[in-house]
Amino acid sequence: MGAKINNLLDIAQWKLTPYQILVLGFAGLILGGAVLLTTPLASATGERLSFVDALFTATSAVCVTGLVVVDTGTYFSLFGQLVVIFLIQAGGLGIMAMATLMAILIGKRINFRERLVMQEALNQLTVSGVVRLTQYIIKVTLAIEFIGGTILAVHLYQDLGLKGIYFGYWHAISSFCNAGFDLFGSVTGKFSSATSYVDDIVVNLVITFLIILGGIGFTVIADIWTNRCFRKFSLHTKVVLMTTLVLVIFGSIVIFLLEYNNAATLGNLSWQGKFLASYFQSVTARTAGWNTVDLSSLKDATLFFMVLLMFIGASPASTGGGIKTSTAAVLAAAIWALVRGRSDAELFKRRIPYAIIYKAFSVLLISAALVIFVTMMLSITENQPFIKLLFEVTSAFGTVGLSAGVTPTLSTVGKLWIILTMFAGRVGPVTLALAFALRNRKGNLQYPEGKIIIG
Repeated sequence: MGAKINNLLDIAQWKLTPYQILVLGFAGLILGGAVLLTTPLASATGERLSFVDALFTATSAVCVTGLVVVDTGTYFSLFGQLVVIFLIQAGGLGIMAMATLMAILIGKRINFRERLVMQEALNQLTVSGVVRLTQYIIKVTLAIEFIGGTILAVHLYQDLGLKGIYFGYWHAISSFCNAGFDLFGSVTGKFSSATSYVDDIVVNLVITFLIILGGIGFTVIADIWTNRCFRKFSLHTKVVLMTTLVLVIFGSIVIFLLEYNNAATLGNLSWQGKFLASYFQSVTARTAGWNTVDLSSLKDATLFFMVLLMFIGASPASTGGGIKTSTAAVLAAAIWALVRGRSDAELFKRRIPYAIIYKAFSVLLISAALVIFVTMMLSITENQPFIKLLFEVTSAFGTVGLSAGVTPTLSTVGKLWIILTMFAGRVGPVTLALAFALRNRKGNLQYPEGKIIIG
């Protein structure tokens, strides 16, 4: 009987595509986390969190988003906070990385089927070396989080004592995983994020450095560590690094100029505070979810600009979301080629294949359609300004976690829409679409080419 059950499980596994396995893996982790967060043990007061709020929190943690309906630092007990940070770590590393870690610990051999799923999870072009890359990801993640956590722990210990040590390592994991969850509400007030550290150089630089490292992608980190020379880097690494640098610098300048005279944000800060806050918001808007100024007081122009940054997001094979920096770079190269009348899109003297350009535009259109649709749904169910609803939805899709103050006031229906958006943003809109797609059937029939007038 046992052998028959195992055979059935094997057949079921082989019938699932890698996309479906990834989607189900994330969904299972979220449901497990939600159940734990509904227990009285997870609450500081012993009361049960509603299942919808627990599901929202678990989804936000696993999808490394950071949007919250209850303040993490004040509502959850130590057990609840540890559940949240475990979900963040598991979501940041990825389902297959966690599964690989467990397999390595128990001495299980990784079969070819599992390697295919890992290839998709890590956005790799080939299945070769995915196990070795996964092992590298785990080691690098733990090392970076330990170093960043130690620096924060030593620094925060001066203000918070022993609690500062706990805060240091907890927030290092949250930062590197681009999650945006924080515990500062227990010290400075609910939903305060890092606003009390707006001009603290150590906190600002360590957190943003962790965010950037987590956001550029593990394959880029591996390439940098191996080659250590920009000229020797792969095309992907060059594109990610240059796009990230441009977005951080350009974003900092725009936010600085837009908010310079806003007394509720940058207006009353010192020059150091203005620069740090502008830089911090530019970095964190790309998927991290931290803030050092009151986002609800930002000008509409600034909110919309940050929507654009959140929509682009981080890089492939990273802990962040969005359409990804490489996608934005490919789209820009394709448009620039069209404007110049060139037949090929080029980056760093390399021609971009049409298949990659096609996929980039598909990601853009599917992502934009999702954000537009959910924003429209929230406009029906929620009584909030449109720009703030758009900001919240894009933040959920990009797994950013920044909030203009709308999330805690959402209706049950609104929370469910945001949950779906966070989930789609983490697993990827294309992956989610392919998970529900019919199996690919190649036919022998090929239709003649047709002409369509564009523009």
